[in-house]
Amino acid sequence: MSVTHAAGSSTPGDGALDADLILVGGGLANGLIAWRLAAERPALRLLMLEAGPTLGGNHTWSFHPTDLSEAQRAWLAPLVAHRWSGHEVRFPQRRRCLQGGYASLTSERFHALLSTLLGPRARTGMAVQDIAPTQVRLADGRVLRARAVIDGRGLRRSAHLALGHQKFLGQELRLEAPHGLDTPLLMDATVDQIDGYRFVYVLPFSDYTLLVEDTYYADAGELDAEALRRRIAQYAAARGWRVRHVLREEQGVLPIVLSGDVEGFWREAGGVPASGLSAGLFHPTTGYSLPDAVALAELVAAQPDLSATALFEAIRRHAVERWEARGFFRLLNRMLFRSAPPHLRWKVMQRFYGLPEGLIARFYAARLGPLDKLRIVSGKPPVPLGAAVRAVLDRPPSHAEAPR
Repeated sequence: MSVTHAAGSSTPGDGALDADLILVGGGLANGLIAWRLAAERPALRLLMLEAGPTLGGNHTWSFHPTDLSEAQRAWLAPLVAHRWSGHEVRFPQRRRCLQGGYASLTSERFHALLSTLLGPRARTGMAVQDIAPTQVRLADGRVLRARAVIDGRGLRRSAHLALGHQKFLGQELRLEAPHGLDTPLLMDATVDQIDGYRFVYVLPFSDYTLLVEDTYYADAGELDAEALRRRIAQYAAARGWRVRHVLREEQGVLPIVLSGDVEGFWREAGGVPASGLSAGLFHPTTGYSLPDAVALAELVAAQPDLSATALFEAIRRHAVERWEARGFFRLLNRMLFRSAPPHLRWKVMQRFYGLPEGLIARFYAARLGPLDKLRIVSGKPPVPLGAAVRAVLDRPPSHAEAPR
């Protein structure tokens, strides 16, 4: 997504402002910024513009309790729709139950609570033509002005990022009989390996309802929705689940960053503060975005100066620091995408889930220590050695090592 500048990007006088802060996009990151600002700085004049009919779109966002601090879990708690005490993973040669909890936000609850909180300050059906650091031009030609604008419309296309993809289609199913699951199944990789590393992700919302997502770590970003619907139906039938209704459906293609130039990425932003995927703030390997969105919401709420220039620099610095601290995860991504043949990538993940549970939790929280990193890469790698070395050096695979 490109950022273009509306005319007159300098901050107008206070009398001409439509808001102190305009949030473009009503997704998770901007929604949490609004949620936090409403609690911490209620006098701030806030305006949220969402192109779709509801805030949050049609999504499910999940996290592990250890991804967040106790204080963060406390202020996020009203938005959480489902909690479980543990979760499970399944691979051809490993099945494991992990005791760490798991929780999910639903876009339905997100919209209900946030729209009630913001009232007329949240506007849906607002198509945006272009944005600048201090103003937004709508598709109908109107211009809205603020001290700062935050762009939260999703990942910007950039020549400065080399990406793989995590693509998925999920259906919330109402069953004829109880499904029998007590905890989420985060990865069921016992399914046929198609189009890269494939697994099914299952969240049991009630005895009779669950979310089933068919997920792929794939080189290409194209998503064949009809094929994924068929595979979900086949998976449900194989589990003995008789589907009464498909309650809703969600789909997406998340970026998995292999390498890039973070400074170049931020130069393309043109001085417009950004959030969420637009700011490159998500876990490089898992694609989880909620923990980073929580941290960013706290960062924005704590800024003494919410002018566009100050806010852009604070967010840019925060994002660059996270990028630099997470180089090891991009290395692992390159090893997964460039070293392992697509149909054998599951072996990398199967080996990972044999590691200590505390290490796995720190991995999801993106807080690995030096010994954790050594433990992950030590031992016999489940990928060809030459390909692994090329991944470390960030070089493309040779013809002999290319995925087959």
